[in-house]
Amino acid sequence: MAAPIHLAYVDGPTPGWSDALVAGVADVFPNPIHASAVPLDLTPSFVPSRQQHHATLVLAALLRHRPDPASKILGIVPVDLFIPVLTFVFGQAQLDGPGAVVSTYRLRAEFYGLPGDEGVLVERAIKECIHELGHAFGLVHCAYYDCVMHASSTVDEVDVKGAAFCGHCVSVLEGKGWK
Repeated sequence: MAAPIHLAYVDGPTPGWSDALVAGVADVFPNPIHASAVPLDLTPSFVPSRQQHHATLVLAALLRHRPDPASKILGIVPVDLFIPVLTFVFGQAQLDGPGAVVSTYRLRAEFYGLPGDEGVLVERAIKECIHELGHAFGLVHCAYYDCVMHASSTVDEVDVKGAAFCGHCVSVLEGKGWK
């Protein structure tokens, strides 16, 4: 059986759209998917000069909550994330590693001055969770614009790409023993 994937909701209760997110991730990954709230103090990762949280520090803290050594853990956080070389990131993962983190902060329509739309948020979150988990399973960015592994530096690019791996990325995963 494939190692479990733990979706960890950080800094708050499990949202009402959790089941939709779990279903979206389960559509792509054969692994058992578990969702839960994880109490994680994000204060140490906050950088006042940027008014953002350092994604690498959030990920390091999250990894201490991984339930078992064979599993993957993906944290979902409502805060704005960055890494030093970029203004912001939608998420970060350890390439072929045990963990990843996704921020919903810039996936929300409200961030762009639009009315809230939970359906759009969930669709974007599914794509970014699958994308970051793809990295955790060893995939790099893909040149195909509609592949979920295509790099996204804007929310428009998140909206354009699909929520599934292209044939090339599936081949790479299968070469690693996936499915």
